[in-house]
Amino acid sequence: MYDWANSAYMTTIAVAVLPMYFASVVVGSEGFTIAGTLYAPETLWGFMISASAFLVFLMAPTLGAIADFCSAKKRFLFVFCYLGVTGSIALSFCGEGNVYQTMLLFIISQIGFVGANVFYDAFLPQIASQGQEDRISSKGFAYGYAGGGIQFAFALVLIAMHDTFGISQSTAARIAMLTAALWWGLFALFTFFLLKERTFTQSPPEKFTGSSRGVNYLYIGIMRVVKTMKKVRKRPHLLLFLISFLVYNEGIQTVIQMATIYGKQELKFGATTLMLTLLLVQFVAIFGALLFGWLAKKTGTKQSVMCTLVVWSGVVIYAYFIQSPVEYFILGAIVGLVMGGSQAISRSFYASMIPIDSPAEYFGFYSIINKFSAVWGPFIFAIIRHFSGSSRNAIVSLIIFFILGIILLFFVDEEKARENRGL
Repeated sequence: MYDWANSAYMTTIAVAVLPMYFASVVVGSEGFTIAGTLYAPETLWGFMISASAFLVFLMAPTLGAIADFCSAKKRFLFVFCYLGVTGSIALSFCGEGNVYQTMLLFIISQIGFVGANVFYDAFLPQIASQGQEDRISSKGFAYGYAGGGIQFAFALVLIAMHDTFGISQSTAARIAMLTAALWWGLFALFTFFLLKERTFTQSPPEKFTGSSRGVNYLYIGIMRVVKTMKKVRKRPHLLLFLISFLVYNEGIQTVIQMATIYGKQELKFGATTLMLTLLLVQFVAIFGALLFGWLAKKTGTKQSVMCTLVVWSGVVIYAYFIQSPVEYFILGAIVGLVMGGSQAISRSFYASMIPIDSPAEYFGFYSIINKFSAVWGPFIFAIIRHFSGSSRNAIVSLIIFFILGIILLFFVDEEKARENRGL
């Protein structure tokens, strides 16, 4: 149900409505000048994605370690979730010329979204029995695509038929973002009321005499991060998977985050075309997540992930040559098919290799890799767009991430990685 809840934010706000609203209303097609330099909307958007990912990258491992030690994953999930919800609600009140406010609030919303996912993901090894990680992870993503798709369908109708409702398109976009934030916050209550967390009886040592409990937990968190780094080094195949994931997820995250603004600014497609394509992506992704969950069971998790990366390589090549809305729809269908599979199976693959007694600590690391991989892809996209003047050059350059990811993943031994869970 948390996937069902938070996917409304990612689909409607972060991927669909806000990029278009930011480009056409907040910034405008003429761009925005910062320190004497004129930046295109898609360049600013890439920088925003990178900045928020970098901040989460700094926080995630320590928070994960603290949550494991004091059995507070659910508490941290709650705090970050509603930080994101609050930032998202505030975003719906930003208007023309509010560039800095929009950038700041989006970064806060992103921190809330991805920070909460550190603790949400950490529940996977505790609720899925050994061998069931692929199925449970894929099912979670499928629920997310369904919930996000339903809410997004409402947003699409509202924006496409804004004249019928007697409101402007920009007002419709703001209402769509507000309802997505409320959807996230309200459906998350199912998780907070019904999800049970295992408790561990550990008392933090008083490292600093007279210090608050928070200071001691912070110290413990940092020390456990250092300890986890040493543990990861003893698991060479886990380490190799993380490096591979770091590389190929750069490409995946950049395509997801930049697709709408690419269609808006580079391809000059209208809002209805872009949003219909994203709606198609959502519902195809439901079947994609379940399909690759089944494929992982039949052929192996690694082979399933590598299959998605081959398709992702084709996606960025195809995106370079797109000219018509029909071609963009086809691209959306292909992306939907592999998006759910690559994300769900990567998460479950990692969950199957880590110690079951400290999942938040290890998923803190996973979040580091996940979010650090969302730093450089959008940043490189923005730089190439800024200096080449074309987002087509930026999108096709992402193929290097997928090819290198396939090569690295090829050398990961699934069986040896899972055998080392007890080290």
